[in-house]
Parts: sequence; structure tokens; C-alpha cells
Amino acid sequence: MGRFKLSDEQWDELDRLRLSAGDAKVFRNCLIILMSDRGTGHSRFSIAEELGCSAATVNSVRKRYREHGITGLTPLKSTGRPPRVTAEYRAALRKAVMTPPQQLGYGFSVWSAARLNAHLKKTTRLQFSDERVRRLLREEGFSFQRPKHTMKGKRDETRYVEAQAELKRLKKGRPGKLARQS
Repeated sequence: MGRFKLSDEQWDELDRLRLSAGDAKVFRNCLIILMSDRGTGHSRFSIAEELGCSAATVNSVRKRYREHGITGLTPLKSTGRPPRVTAEYRAALRKAVMTPPQQLGYGFSVWSAARLNAHLKKTTRLQFSDERVRRLLREEGFSFQRPKHTMKGKRDETRYVEAQAELKRLKKGRPGKLARQS
């Protein structure tokens, strides 16, 4: 039941697919069917050993070939787990990044990945690592840098300018290192 009697046309078709395959699994699957031909004398265990796969793989490839023909040799794309990041989350991310944090009631003026993550957890009830938020930002076309924290806007600018001038004057007035006062 496991072995096949391949016609010359089937053998040629499998060989063409094998030689033109860009995927190693398609190449291996073609070899499994070619080696399963009655004239080759290979058992499923010898095929598995020679190709470095399991006997169960040999059985499943043979079954797919019987059911679907040559198209069954191309592996199906694994669906995997559905992504947790939804379109709504991405929209909330874009909206939050485009809105200054102070307009949302926060006491800071620049988003960081951690702050953005905390805000999105509050609004969407989904939480990801800060690194995942950074990757999402890149995927959405945003660039980011570490925030440069300054006192600009929080300090009295006239007093700051006066202090800078005083410091400059003090530096000019003393040659060499500053001496310690006792």
C-alpha cells in the first residue's frame, strides 16, 4: 500500500519538480515519492533514514501524494497562532503617538516605549513588552530615539541666562584650577 508504481511520465514530472524546487521540503517530498517507486526497493524506514526524516513523514508525504497528486508535495503554510496585535491596537498606537502626551493628561511631553505601552494597556487592555512596542512603531513607520530630558520650558530662562553669564565671568576671573576654600 505504501509503495507506488510510477509511470515514466509521473517519474519525469516528479524529477522536474525536484530539480526546479526552491524549497528543500518540496525537494525532499519528491525524493520520498521517487524512492517509494516499487522498482527502487526502498522501505519507508530506509527512505526516512536516508533522507533524515521520520517514517511518519514518509507516510504523510505518500498519503498527500495519493490524495492530491503532485500538488500535495508542496507543504501547506502553517497557520500558527493568530497575532495578538489587532488592527484596532495598531490604530490606537498610531493615534497615541500622534497625540502629545500632555493633551492626554500626562505630566511628560515625550513618549517613551514604556510610557506608550502603559497608556495602550490602559486604553486597549492589551499589554506587550516594551521591545514589542518598539518593533510595532518601526512597522508602522515611526522612528524613535531616547528622549533628551532638559529643563527647557520648566526653568526661568532669564535667571538661567544670568547664571550662565555669572559662571562664564567666574571662569574667566580665576586662572588654573579652582582652589578649595576652607
